[in-house]
Amino acid sequence: MRAATLGDLAPAGTDVTLDPYPVYAALREEGPVHRILVPESGETWLVLGRDEVRAALTDPRLRNDIRHSSSWQDDGGHAIGLNMLQTDAPRHTRLRALVAREFTAGRVQALRPRVRQIADALLDALPRSGTVDLVAAYALPLPLTVICELLGVPAADQQDFRTWSNEIVAPASPEAAGAAVAEMTGYFAALIRRKGGAAAGGAAGAPGGGPSGDPGAAPGADLMGALVTASAREDGLSAEELLGMAFLLLVAGHETTVNLISGGLLNLLRHPDQLAALRADPGLLDGAVEEMLRYEGPVTAAAFRFAAEPVEIGGTLVPAGDSVMLSLAAASRDPRHFPDPDRFDIRRAPRGHLAFGHGIHHCLGAPLARAEGSIALATLLRRLPDLGLAAAPDSLAWRSGTMLRGVAALPVRWTERG
Repeated sequence: MRAATLGDLAPAGTDVTLDPYPVYAALREEGPVHRILVPESGETWLVLGRDEVRAALTDPRLRNDIRHSSSWQDDGGHAIGLNMLQTDAPRHTRLRALVAREFTAGRVQALRPRVRQIADALLDALPRSGTVDLVAAYALPLPLTVICELLGVPAADQQDFRTWSNEIVAPASPEAAGAAVAEMTGYFAALIRRKGGAAAGGAAGAPGGGPSGDPGAAPGADLMGALVTASAREDGLSAEELLGMAFLLLVAGHETTVNLISGGLLNLLRHPDQLAALRADPGLLDGAVEEMLRYEGPVTAAAFRFAAEPVEIGGTLVPAGDSVMLSLAAASRDPRHFPDPDRFDIRRAPRGHLAFGHGIHHCLGAPLARAEGSIALATLLRRLPDLGLAAAPDSLAWRSGTMLRGVAALPVRWTERG
């Protein structure tokens, strides 16, 4: 008998794309693990309890490598190279070590002035008053610009990249996703060739040079150039790993933060008492960002895990070869850990939320995402003091894929820009 989808299990009148949390709550009351059908991916075990999700994220019997799946034949044409989300130790350890130093607290602190500069420039471009889609005008271009500068992707290529990324994360169809993957693969391969040629010739790897945009930047001055240069070493990246790293860093490096900024602002606007409290005391901002991550984080589920051997999770035996979906969104609203979990409260101390995962696959870019989110929101609140929604919250369209969720557009209005 075919397992039900989340939509099939939703209470009457509930749209899981608009609000999946009632479905999570109803299922969690019956138990922390359920068999469901994920469209385009097949049947899987959905884990909802916070304790069970956290334990599963560090269970070595649950692997990220899809070759542990009993149904695996190939990647279906929807994979770009080989990245950290698809691998386990020791390969994962080696891949992560090659880029981890670029996302330390110290490196992120050094990026903060540039993030503020980008945020101010984007708001400068808005009309003095009016209505705009804040996703397209602000929440999207801010993190996209930051990660592209960090990696050395030319500004002229960013729009194409955004189009492909959007189709891969929330595909209109398998065919459309496949076409986007093919185009993005070709782009990354060309970018890597340019970086390699620049390193060999002693010139900047791409138009714009390093992350500062200095056309005279040395070869390898940006992260992608450095990875290409380092690939010649014994512990460097293979061609497949270079493609995978480019894909993961570029897509994950902005998609999640887009949703954090837009979703965080949406929840402030939907909860005017919380917005007023934050305006009155900007010192609440860091805690507010953590509550945004807990309450409606941008990543709904971790990458699929596959049981390398039979594994018991929350009293349920998962057979070897079965896939497992770990719901970070459901775990972060588990009432066993978060009292009144469906209440948005920026004064909450949401320690223990799993918005960035846990264990060796904990999000590498978490410090950068937190910094971008806090700077983006602080700049908005400072410069648009009368910001408000220009559409009913329940009329907003949501982009919802297997792992990510966020509003497709966020119409807002104001009467004076500071």
